This record gives sequence, structure tokens and C-alpha cells, in this order.
Amino acid sequence: MITIGHVMGFSAILFSLGAIGVMVRRNALMLLMSIELMLNAVNLALVGFSRHVGNLNGQILVLLVMAVAAAEAAVGLALILTLFRTKNTVSISEINRLKG
Repeated sequence: MITIGHVMGFSAILFSLGAIGVMVRRNALMLLMSIELMLNAVNLALVGFSRHVGNLNGQILVLLVMAVAAAEAAVGLALILTLFRTKNTVSISEINRLKG
């Protein structure tokens, strides 16, 4: 039987891995993937709490988070594509050089 503790533990592990990925990675694609992992961990926690409480409010909120994640992915990929076209790299450290 899967309890709320199992779900929250797994969600915390996924969120921690995503947060470590955001802090450590210098590749823009890996950064976006880490952010998506963090959002999916939040989705898992929301569904777990929703199931535990017995109402659908958390699952409705998951749909909103998924819409935000899709918009973030679209805008992020567009920015990464522009960065790659101008600098031929997807390294985050190259973004500072675009200021001038």
C-alpha cells in the first residue's frame, strides 16, 4: 500500500534532484529539464495530497501547473534556439555576453 509519506518522500527526492540540476548545470537544455523535473515533483505532491484528502482541488491545480510548464518549455526552447543561432552554443555562461 502506497501511503502519503511514500508519495511525499518521492516528490521531495525528485524536487531535490531538479534543484541540484538547476544549481549545477551550465547547459540551457539541462537547466530546462531540471525545472520541468521540479514542476513534475510539485504535481506529484499535489496529486498525492488531493488523493489523501479526498477532493479534486489538487488535481485541478495540476492542470494549471502543466499549462505553465508547457508555456515555460515553449518560451525556454525559443530562447535556447536563439542563443544557439547567435553563439553556436547552449551554455548559460554565454548569455551574459549578449548584453552588449
